[in-house]
Amino acid sequence: MEAENKGVLAMFKKLTQSESFAGVLLLCCAVLAMIIANSPLGNAYAELWKMKFGFTFNDTFIGMSLEHWINDVLMAFFFLVVGLEIKREVLFGELAGFKRAALPIIAALGGMIGPGIIYFALNAGTASEHGFGIPMATDIAFALGVLSVLGKRVSVSVKVFLVSLAVADDLGAIIVIALFYSTGVSFEWLAISAGIVAVLVILNKLGIKSLKPYMFLGVLLWIAVHNCGVHATIAAVVLAFTIPVSPRIDTLIFMEKIAHIIDKFKGAETEKDSILLQNEQVHALDELSKQKKAVHNPLLRLEHTLAPYSNFLIMPIFAFANAGVTIGSNINFGVDHVFFGIFFGLILGKPIGIFTFTFIAEKLGIAARPNGATWVEIFGAGALGGIGFTMSMFITNLAFSGEHALIATDVAKISILIASLSAGILGSIFFLVRDKITHH
Repeated sequence: MEAENKGVLAMFKKLTQSESFAGVLLLCCAVLAMIIANSPLGNAYAELWKMKFGFTFNDTFIGMSLEHWINDVLMAFFFLVVGLEIKREVLFGELAGFKRAALPIIAALGGMIGPGIIYFALNAGTASEHGFGIPMATDIAFALGVLSVLGKRVSVSVKVFLVSLAVADDLGAIIVIALFYSTGVSFEWLAISAGIVAVLVILNKLGIKSLKPYMFLGVLLWIAVHNCGVHATIAAVVLAFTIPVSPRIDTLIFMEKIAHIIDKFKGAETEKDSILLQNEQVHALDELSKQKKAVHNPLLRLEHTLAPYSNFLIMPIFAFANAGVTIGSNINFGVDHVFFGIFFGLILGKPIGIFTFTFIAEKLGIAARPNGATWVEIFGAGALGGIGFTMSMFITNLAFSGEHALIATDVAKISILIASLSAGILGSIFFLVRDKITHH
């Protein structure tokens, strides 16, 4: 029985360490939200997110609804992880250097412009035209989930291309949110925000490696940005870009210190058959822990700490809170052309935009396809790029205003779910058929 429990725990640990599992969990939470929203528990589900959480000070309530706590506060941690990923990729990964970064950035640009044009062309002049940013985003977690299912049918170079494209796409979505989905800007709070960012940059330049002052200033920055009219989650991305990269000590010094600590540990005499460590050995272990922290890159340390919470807690909660749309007489698919704008934007705009911009970039000599990747595979990767869930849902909450906002938001959320599921299925079929043809 104990062996079985260990086996189940080991399997669960392996699952949660897989990035693709985050996409599966996200889908499960979205489906569960839809089921509950359309069950007898639907009213309780809707009321739950409107509940106010906070405290009263001098007869003034300080707090927000549960929905805002999730979308503005919890999602700030998701955006912090996204910002850290972007910085890592720009410095050391697939976006490092112009030649490596050019292709995924150009492809991501095409994958944003294509859907944006389709949506805007269908909704220009209507109350829903501001939703053009909804079909622009690609969801990394879902895309990785589909890629893991396809396995060896998708080459490594195409997987790297799609993931780096999705990271560049996230950066594009963040810029779109900052530019087009901000309310009236308060210049006083904007000046305070700029001052806090300046302090963060100075800390970085002074070589402060401890994460505590950065996180404290990050909270103050969130408050300032929240009050200045720019969406507060942008504060998390700006904070991520100021987190230091280099560790306190380099690997050579670390190895020398570790060797010295091990010698001290070995040198401390232990009584025969004693399970207790000597004081010198305990101190050596404490020193080992300090040195391990000192050699660890602060940016990676923060990313590795937050990523599991972001993937397996924050994003599923966000999906559960936002995907639950009651499908009934309240759903008006005829509201402007929101449904067709999002559906065709993700299904057609993404692959056409990604393929076209990649093709033009190669023909102009600006960038080249990944080694061994065919144009057919680039189009297939573009089709999978049409999976736009987390960021699309997030932009939906900001996109609409006025009397029809609630109806348009519900239609948009259903459209995202249908289009993302369709893009995942079509992209998978595309690679499965290509695999069958190439092996015959």
